Amino acid sequence: MGKEVDMKDAPADEKAKEAEKQPVAVPEPAKPLAVLRSNLRLINNAVAQKETRTLFGRVLRQTAAVRKRLSARDVQAFLTSSLPASSSVAQQLLEALQQLADSAMDADGAAANGAAAEDRDAAALSPPAAPLPEVEVYCYLLTIMLLIDGKQYEQAQAVAAAALSHLASFNRRTLDVLAARIYGYLSLAHERTGSLASIRSALLGLHRTAVLRHDDVGAETLLNLLLRNYLADNLYDQAERLRAKAQRPDTSRSMQQACRYLYYLGRIRAVQQEYSEAKDCLQQAARKAPTSAIGFRVCVQKWLVLVRLLLGEVPDRTEFTAPDLAPHLVPYFNLTQAVRGGDLAAFSAVASAHESVFRCDRTHNLIVRLRHNVIRAGLRRTSLAYSRISLADVAAKLGLSSVTDTESIVAKAIRDGGIEGLIRHEEGTLEAARPTDMYATSEPQAAFHARIAFCMDVHNEAVKAMRYGAGGGAVKEFEDATALRERQEEELLAALEEMEEDD
Repeated sequence: MGKEVDMKDAPADEKAKEAEKQPVAVPEPAKPLAVLRSNLRLINNAVAQKETRTLFGRVLRQTAAVRKRLSARDVQAFLTSSLPASSSVAQQLLEALQQLADSAMDADGAAANGAAAEDRDAAALSPPAAPLPEVEVYCYLLTIMLLIDGKQYEQAQAVAAAALSHLASFNRRTLDVLAARIYGYLSLAHERTGSLASIRSALLGLHRTAVLRHDDVGAETLLNLLLRNYLADNLYDQAERLRAKAQRPDTSRSMQQACRYLYYLGRIRAVQQEYSEAKDCLQQAARKAPTSAIGFRVCVQKWLVLVRLLLGEVPDRTEFTAPDLAPHLVPYFNLTQAVRGGDLAAFSAVASAHESVFRCDRTHNLIVRLRHNVIRAGLRRTSLAYSRISLADVAAKLGLSSVTDTESIVAKAIRDGGIEGLIRHEEGTLEAARPTDMYATSEPQAAFHARIAFCMDVHNEAVKAMRYGAGGGAVKEFEDATALRERQEEELLAALEEMEEDD
């Protein structure tokens, strides 16, 4: 008989499996008031170190992370613990937030006890007697954000105007990042109320001051706000004159502002019928835009689709099927299908069906220009399908009413190089030329040249974006290597002299 083998249990494996089955505890997010107080410490450290980029960028990111959970009670508690009660800034901001706090308390009375506890904790903290200007401006920024989220646009405009008057008395580079955000929210509040034109002169004055003070962040932000202000009223010529004369830094301090500038420049070039440059600007804006900026990417893609259609290109279907962009690009997808098929009737139907959408997107003027491209696309398909066809049949296929107009359109297309053919006036026919070998022309060379130029531009931008710290990085390594080489040469010379003395 065989021996029985005892199978021992593996308690460690069972415990590991049980541990995997147990749900993992998700840490609770930090309370908004605690995040604001940590931001206050970061601001104090940034001012002490005279650092205007990394720490302030972290402050703004943390503020954006808790923005949806931020309440008027939280901001009031933060103001009470950060600013002295006798400060005029604190009194003004607390008064502006009181209406929001009352409405929030009426809507959610269950959270009143927790808010009261946080207020008591904030009251226990003694605010500094003389707060930093950066802290005061940060309090202004929080209040404006909360008022805009609560749709109190007129109140937000008043607080933003007070913040600008407060900023005018300082010339500190540590205020530049926060001031740029306040400029943006001021423009947003006026845009929501339809009064952008009323702050145009103020934005021009602020931009001039920022350039004179070498405030690169503020100047870049204000230039984009001015371009948006002009484009909102269809003042494309004035926007182009401002863009051409305004001073811009060699390298952008903010990728978001760089994307906005490329988008506005692409719109200006598209309206000026400079479609190639408009396409380049819009493509760069689409590539550099963050994936979370869905609304911005949608706007860029709409203009890019129309510019490519005006250039005679047909966007690929995959450009319309992105999960975040697809619902917003349905009218432009239908428009692209009509242009690709050269069907003038379908194009007119799509343009009339979605006219309100195109006017809201401010792309109606470009769509009016597309009619000629639709006719050219239909004419190209007809010339490739028939070696000889009467002009009357061409007019019927394109949906044109007059044969005389059709003859003029065909003649212009032949002159511009859209199609290759010959018009027989006596017979009233169009004779298409034989297709030529594409690789026997210079078009492949032009395509490769465009790709190489784009790659070189990307390389040049990457080289310009390389930054080295003052007294550190590659410079310090080079100095250390030079000193080491000199020391080794001195030691070698000393050793040679000793050897000569020994001989």
